[in-house]
Amino acid sequence: MSFNALVVEKDADGAMSARVKPVDEASLPPGNVTVAVDYSTVNYKDGLCMGSGGGLVRAWPHVPGIDFAGTVETSDDPRYRTGDKVILTGWRVGEVRWGGHAQKARVEADWLVPLPAGLTTRAAMAIGTAGLTSMLAILALEAHGLAPGRGPVLVTGAAGGVGSVAVALLAALGHEVAAVTGRPETERYLRDLGASRIVPRADLAETVKRPLESETWAGCVDAVGGAMLARVLGQMNYGTSVAAVGLAGGAALPATVIPFLLRGINLLGIDSVLQPHAARVAAWARLTRDIDLDRLERMIVPATLADLPRLGQAILAGKVQGRVVVDVNA
Repeated sequence: MSFNALVVEKDADGAMSARVKPVDEASLPPGNVTVAVDYSTVNYKDGLCMGSGGGLVRAWPHVPGIDFAGTVETSDDPRYRTGDKVILTGWRVGEVRWGGHAQKARVEADWLVPLPAGLTTRAAMAIGTAGLTSMLAILALEAHGLAPGRGPVLVTGAAGGVGSVAVALLAALGHEVAAVTGRPETERYLRDLGASRIVPRADLAETVKRPLESETWAGCVDAVGGAMLARVLGQMNYGTSVAAVGLAGGAALPATVIPFLLRGINLLGIDSVLQPHAARVAAWARLTRDIDLDRLERMIVPATLADLPRLGQAILAGKVQGRVVVDVNA
């Protein structure tokens, strides 16, 4: 039997193409659970994998899609039965092995998480890796003392996928949220998600001039990295933390150790790709409890498999707002 998938191919001259085409089920990679995919989404890594691969893809042809949610068709693992609803994020699926931009996927049971009660597969993909990462960041900040009422929490790259969910979650939890964006047209969108303050990207774009500035932020979810992260470190309140989740502004950190030594700032690295199963289940439980489904709905950009090549280019150019939800069967 065949199913539709977005297939990325490389010809003998190295030219890349990405198009929707039928794929035989026998071509699926090894795994002990086969899933009929309902929805997927689009992340920055997916944009890379739709083009040259960005060093992530090991072999062509390739099916990208680092997230998916759907229904178990067959399982050789006792934890899952036919008809179970499941979520997959990370584990290098969609990178080194075929992913969720398809109507079927085959993976290892260890990589799946049961769909929590109260969530649909569509809502799960509106959350996706971006939302899971945001929740892991907030859990880490809470473990280091963040609580409502202690001051504004900064979210950089706020109009992107991780940032959008972080703004909505923090607002729902009662925090005053300051959202950083370089796109003035996103201000209304961010305020609708719960941001009480908009910080123009230009205000934080300058390189560090003084290692310490006025104490301003009670916490930060940073999706940008680079010079902006270095600047933010010098503006954190004493003893507070920054959760680093991305590097849209670059991998270098042109900072000093002074914020760490004189203000006791914590820089917390957040990884969602290889997060242990128990931590994933706990994060999804908190997401189900804390996410405002109405706000989540307002983030959604609906799409189909045919839209993916265009959206892959757009997300690499920083032109995707909110959360793309791909109906792979539309």
